[in-house]
Amino acid sequence: MKKLRALAVLPVLVIACCAPAPEPQPTPPPVVVAPTPTPLPPPVIAAPVFENWADAPQTPGDWNYRDGTGLSFATFSLGNTPAMFGIECQKSARTVRLVRGSSLDGQVPMRIRTETADRLLTATSDASGRPMLIATLSANDRLLDAIALSRGRFAVETGGMETLYLPAWAEITRVVEDCR
Repeated sequence: MKKLRALAVLPVLVIACCAPAPEPQPTPPPVVVAPTPTPLPPPVIAAPVFENWADAPQTPGDWNYRDGTGLSFATFSLGNTPAMFGIECQKSARTVRLVRGSSLDGQVPMRIRTETADRLLTATSDASGRPMLIATLSANDRLLDAIALSRGRFAVETGGMETLYLPAWAEITRVVEDCR
């Protein structure tokens, strides 16, 4: 009887062995994500180049004159912003300081360009730590006359900073005259 049962199960086993395997499920194609294009940088706008510095537009701002005990000065600024540039007379020493607002340290070249003069000075950071560069001149230096009498404007080029194109207004002459 055991043999009969074993024989009876044999055809089932043979059929099971020969049955086709189930078909594999199709693998979905890989998802291709298009790379996000890198945005182009904004175009570089080059600063205009002028054949002559006197053709450059004037730096926006106004001169303001003050006369104090032992000191008179004219500062150039835009509204309530800190002064960009100043001319300061130290009356007792008869010296004029050209002062450029800056956080630069050490010695920095400062070129003054006028209609009749062009001079490279060395400006140094303020010893007291105030954010300014200072170039000192004698009150009789002819560069001061060239600045004061320049037709329309003069330029202040300071290493590592934007050039200033400043109007030659009466406040400058007043400071220079205070020292003479």
